[in-house]
Amino acid sequence: MDIILIPGLWLDASSWSDVTSDLERAGHAVHPLTMPGVGEPADQSSEIGISDWVEAAVAAVDAVVDTAGGPVVVVGHSGGGNVAWGVADARPDAVSRVVFVDTVPPPSGMGISEFEVVDGVIPFPGWNHFPAEDVDDLDEATRARTAPLTASVPARVPTDPIELASGGRHRVPVTMLMGGFDQETLESELADWGPYADEFRAIDDVEVVRIGSGHWPQFSVPSRLATLIDAAVVRR
Repeated sequence: MDIILIPGLWLDASSWSDVTSDLERAGHAVHPLTMPGVGEPADQSSEIGISDWVEAAVAAVDAVVDTAGGPVVVVGHSGGGNVAWGVADARPDAVSRVVFVDTVPPPSGMGISEFEVVDGVIPFPGWNHFPAEDVDDLDEATRARTAPLTASVPARVPTDPIELASGGRHRVPVTMLMGGFDQETLESELADWGPYADEFRAIDDVEVVRIGSGHWPQFSVPSRLATLIDAAVVRR
């Protein structure tokens, strides 16, 4: 299967390297993406928003489908899940499954989150910015190794509302690989999330699988993450 890997904020295609190698050994063709404007100064990225990230990912899907002739699996980590869901909305017939990595499908009109803008871009805020449950499984060596892989993102991307036009995305099967939540716990949490709960319930075929990790399993447990992605990809 062809698999499109969409990184979350501050990360590029190289953040998937350890996962990519395992997926390739499992026989998949893997296409990790770097999103527009990552690492670029404000004078080159100020006009880039979430719609541009969705368009770039849609173009990648179209290119793979044109070459391979079949549907693809789209994987989105964290904020990349918004992009993946935008792809499913734009190309529901070209996507055989969406895999969310420690994030949930966003309803139309919602952004990712807010972060401090510095010199017109949003730099990586550092591992200590995040709650303990997100980063406790990243040891010091892993933090030191991965922090240099981060880069700024365009200021608009995290707060731009995603615009989802069709209901076709709800027909696309979904696997949610959650760091610490199983299905029962996630559904309980979503009960307080308003339109996110409505979006979740609208999906025809959705499963929730607990990874047993923090928010960056591609760094802390890449082989486990690859195994779970592979299991989702081959599931019918």
